[in-house]
Amino acid sequence: MLSVVVFLPLAVAAVVLAVPALRGRAALGAWIAAASADLILVAIMWIGYRGGLGYETRLRWIPTLNAGYHVGVDGLSLPLMALTAVLYLLCAIYSLRETTRVRAYAALFLFLETVSLGLFAAQDLLLFFVFFDLSIVGMYFVIAGWGHGERARSALKFFLYTFVGSLALLLGFIGLYLGGEPHTFDLVDLTRKPPFAAAPGAAALVLLAVAAGLAVKTPTFPVHTWLPPAHTDAPAAGSAILAGILLKMGTYGFARVAMPVLPGAWQRYAWVVVAVGLVSVLYGALVALAQENLKRLIAYTSVNHMGYIVLALGAAGAAGGATGARELAVTGAVTQMVSHGLVTGALFLLSGVFWDRARAYDLGRYGGVAERAPVFARLTAVAAFASLGLPGLSGFIAEFQIFAGVIGTGLTGAVVAGALAVLGILITAALFLRLLHRVFLGRPGELTPLVSDVRGHELGAVAPLLVLSVLVGVVPRPLLALIEPASAAIVSFLTGR
Repeated sequence: MLSVVVFLPLAVAAVVLAVPALRGRAALGAWIAAASADLILVAIMWIGYRGGLGYETRLRWIPTLNAGYHVGVDGLSLPLMALTAVLYLLCAIYSLRETTRVRAYAALFLFLETVSLGLFAAQDLLLFFVFFDLSIVGMYFVIAGWGHGERARSALKFFLYTFVGSLALLLGFIGLYLGGEPHTFDLVDLTRKPPFAAAPGAAALVLLAVAAGLAVKTPTFPVHTWLPPAHTDAPAAGSAILAGILLKMGTYGFARVAMPVLPGAWQRYAWVVVAVGLVSVLYGALVALAQENLKRLIAYTSVNHMGYIVLALGAAGAAGGATGARELAVTGAVTQMVSHGLVTGALFLLSGVFWDRARAYDLGRYGGVAERAPVFARLTAVAAFASLGLPGLSGFIAEFQIFAGVIGTGLTGAVVAGALAVLGILITAALFLRLLHRVFLGRPGELTPLVSDVRGHELGAVAPLLVLSVLVGVVPRPLLALIEPASAAIVSFLTGR
């Protein structure tokens, strides 16, 4: 079933391109049908999951390299696959009014869905890398082909940055292959017998390569500068997928590869990871506060929110911390991946309303929008409050676990880092309250008369994301019950228990 889930969107993409009759609304209908079927299959997998590595398939692929087609899901990957299925379906609904090269547009997003699902299911480093690299290619064409503004420049910058990062990641994976005994790209085998146990210097170099590649994708400070222009000039659905799904490939890689396969090196350099996460939290929030462009503001909040994840994973790896707190930090990090995908996906889709109506994201040119578009204002307010971590929404559940886990380790450095990171929440609250006040309240701006309320396809795409954020915030247990065993397994790899 898992392979069907992964490759069904790609098969439908091929049909869309091969059948001339599938154009316009028909192509979008095929995209919605494929995404809906995939979401149903993922839901069935979630219901039927019984722990461990489920729905596993392991086939020979490149025997001379000991690389195989090895896929499976656990409590770390299944929530992200569910997020992927949900967000691609809702982006398809949001795109119902798309009129530019619709067949290619639908096929490209279907291709990206297969790539995203494949990466989260991959249990082989070479297979992981193939999907990782293909995601760069797919998003490059989304930005260059359907973006606006300086889309060609932004797409090229995105491609060059992330492709260089992927080359560093490839070097790291080759290092892991050479360090394994026997040589293998299989993640399960490498986790059972981590390479470089007796060679800390080599392990440090390999971790540096792996972490550099994943840090660009995440992105963390200071390798984040490709993100704001990519988001600013991407179409709304492209921004939602980039922020909601593709950025998670970086943080997922830390939890799936770096921590369990290089546990000794991760522990030795955990404080470097904590420092990078803390700087990303504060820097992302402060720079977002200074933005006058709505999309750039949301992009920098992504740097801030992904920084919380990096901070939590670093603190979980720090030697000497309480085991329960470390597991809580990892659980919070994974929950934050899901929450960020839901909330920031909704924010970017909502930002597309401004572009669709007035072709501008400049905050200073709007004001009093709530009077003309009350439903739009309410949706944006809920998304903003979820992003700043208001209780009752998914952001609170994720961030509370992160802070409780980081500070709960009892390590002086972690306690200080956690306390400082709380400032990020205060700054985020300030910037979103300022955004709501400037854009939706007060006197009308010069572009306000052009703004109308959300349309049916926009409401149908955004509302489910916010409903899911509320569900996670109010009833988090179904999600946490899936994540917690995987978090405990990751910490056990670090502690050697």
